[in-house]
Amino acid sequence: MKTYETVIGLEVHVELATKTKIFCSCSTAFGGEPNTHCCPVCTGMPGTLPVLNKQVVEYAVAAGLALNCTITKNCKFDRKNYFYPDLPKAYQISQLYLPIARNGGIEIETEAGKKTIGIHEIHMEEDAGKLIHDEWEDCTLVDYNRCGVPLIEIVSEADMRSAEEVIAYLEKLKLILQYLGVSDCKMQEGSLRADINLSVREAGAPEFGTRTEMKNMNSFKAITRAIEGERKRQIELIKYGGQVIQETRRWDDNKDTSFAMRSKEDAQDYRYFPEPDLPPVEISEEWLQTIQDRQPELRDEKMLRYEKEFDIPAYDAAILTGNKYLADCFEKTVALCGQPKEVSNWLMVETMRLLKEQEMEADQLTFTPEQLAKLITMIQEGKINRTVAKEVFEHVFKEKVDPERYVKEHGLGLVSDERVLRSAIQKVIDANAQSIADYKSGKKKAMGFLVGQTMKEMKGKADPGRVNQILEEILNTL
Repeated sequence: MKTYETVIGLEVHVELATKTKIFCSCSTAFGGEPNTHCCPVCTGMPGTLPVLNKQVVEYAVAAGLALNCTITKNCKFDRKNYFYPDLPKAYQISQLYLPIARNGGIEIETEAGKKTIGIHEIHMEEDAGKLIHDEWEDCTLVDYNRCGVPLIEIVSEADMRSAEEVIAYLEKLKLILQYLGVSDCKMQEGSLRADINLSVREAGAPEFGTRTEMKNMNSFKAITRAIEGERKRQIELIKYGGQVIQETRRWDDNKDTSFAMRSKEDAQDYRYFPEPDLPPVEISEEWLQTIQDRQPELRDEKMLRYEKEFDIPAYDAAILTGNKYLADCFEKTVALCGQPKEVSNWLMVETMRLLKEQEMEADQLTFTPEQLAKLITMIQEGKINRTVAKEVFEHVFKEKVDPERYVKEHGLGLVSDERVLRSAIQKVIDANAQSIADYKSGKKKAMGFLVGQTMKEMKGKADPGRVNQILEEILNTL
């Protein structure tokens, strides 16, 4: 029985986090009323000229360096000609012949082990607008706000063989770009989109099969389903004597199937030629070194440092560094309170629990490192116990309250008056003669019960450790 191998390459489009567009001063902010973030340049009015945003080049170079690419020190832009309603000037300024970066790669890790995925090239280009299909009015509207938003397109080699490898690659890529600060990579807002080039071949065959492309995939779940669905479709087609056609297909996640859109274009179909309105880009050694010197610590290095510097387990370090906001929050909180293990525990346990309950991602957190540091400091200073701290933290998480003020306003501080504690403990002892007898007969569990009763009597406003000490002292004199 024949077995088949899946061959996958990705073209990942990343919107860069510049404040203005690639060739004009219009805002790149997501949202806004349709057609309000545009001008004659990005809408392609006759007589307008583009001016290159320098930060776009810096971000593209930073990404290229982080992805182990060779930077093209003398690169240029080209015109990619095609007509589509969301591209008002009927061409896109992109790079074909001399892209900004080439020949890189990143290492991924899956259940099968480590693997390097090659990166063929990275090129800079402008984004197109967005078509909005109105089913009620049976028409299509165009929003040009996204026209001219700067993109880098990261083109991988056809090195991936499964959906698992694709997701591992995208997750690694996303984290690198977020750590660099070149993009927020919010897939739900279209900041990171992937085109999937997929083919199948008989296992061991030297030649690639005919590929199809599924464009603008913007969720890991949909990408996984699309890969499995298209793989299955191509294998069945080949098995029954059919032929895979090179084409662009649209994945419908609701129907769990893909549909043919158009035959796949090749470079010659776009009639590329050098962009006449932009001069070549020259990157000096000094500029390149400046960008290299500004490169931040990326996740892999950060994980190793957390284990060594903060003495936290590898698993915890992996979770904390798996989101840039979480890693930043961890480091800033540790700098404020000097308690790395405590900070790690609060982020790993209570924060993760509340994120799951609220169906939120880590980058949606709104509490500050200052608030978490205050809470931890209050525990360390014996001002509140951990039970109260968990209650307070939930309000900090949901309502962004100041923990010190909340504790004061709700009277949640620990009672430190020795006489009050001893009075409450004596009251519990007097009311629980059987538990006292159990303790005296060697049943140590009775102590836990008595501590619990004392905490109840104190309405949680006591240090369980101190309660335990006083109880043991009194019981040993009876």
